[in-house]
Amino acid sequence: MQLRYLPHSLAIAATSLAAAPATAGDLLHWQSNSLTYLYGQSYTINPNVQQTLTFEHADGWKYGDNFFFLDKIFYNGEEDALVGNNTYYGEFQPRLSLGKIFDQKIQFGPVTDVLLAMTYEFGEGDVESYLIGPGFDLAIPGFDFFQLNFYNRTTDGSRPGDNVWQITPAWSYTIPVGDSNVVIDGFMDWVVDNDENSRGTYHANLHFNPQIKYDLGKAMGWGEKQLYVGIEYDYWKDKYGIDDDSFLGDQILGGTDQNTFSWIVKVVF
Repeated sequence: MQLRYLPHSLAIAATSLAAAPATAGDLLHWQSNSLTYLYGQSYTINPNVQQTLTFEHADGWKYGDNFFFLDKIFYNGEEDALVGNNTYYGEFQPRLSLGKIFDQKIQFGPVTDVLLAMTYEFGEGDVESYLIGPGFDLAIPGFDFFQLNFYNRTTDGSRPGDNVWQITPAWSYTIPVGDSNVVIDGFMDWVVDNDENSRGTYHANLHFNPQIKYDLGKAMGWGEKQLYVGIEYDYWKDKYGIDDDSFLGDQILGGTDQNTFSWIVKVVF
């Protein structure tokens, strides 16, 4: 059973545009970092109220791109049965670009690059997982970026969740509003398979996590793409792979389907 897979922002394109470009031929082409504070209620399985501080790093380099985030989650003094009143969770997501490695333009239909996509999930408790599969960069009119990654999941240890497939689109879209911009970005993780062993069942699940952020820094004249405020919507069907209709799901007060909003303040540097 996947015990923890927490919401995060995948605003790679938005942060990359805010980063200073390196000279041509350099190993590192761009990088950016950010800190985000989230406050939300109505979470399921874990305590109802959560405050999260998230560090994110994104970069593009000679042979691909990388994304890393680390969440520190606080439960407002409440106790989670497994981790206490606070915990952490993170992911490292490197991708290797076939176009960059072979110095060839790869383009067919909306596809602008083909990549080897990987993810390492880590955190407190038995949560480590390894994901690998093909990734695609897509050119879709109006979007700052659109990625589509297909992963085969492998769990660390004997818990269920091995050899199941996950489809992960990620996107960013910018809308001019008055003297500033609204950025709509996010991701969806859709695990399409079930896995069962002696330790239990990992059920197919869908996690949809967009953010809507206003560029307050630009509006106030402090600088573009540096300070955002907004909301995050978090919908998770069968959270952590726990079927809401199963015996275990029936024992969880409120069920295992999550549907909540959080307030956001994000600083990019």
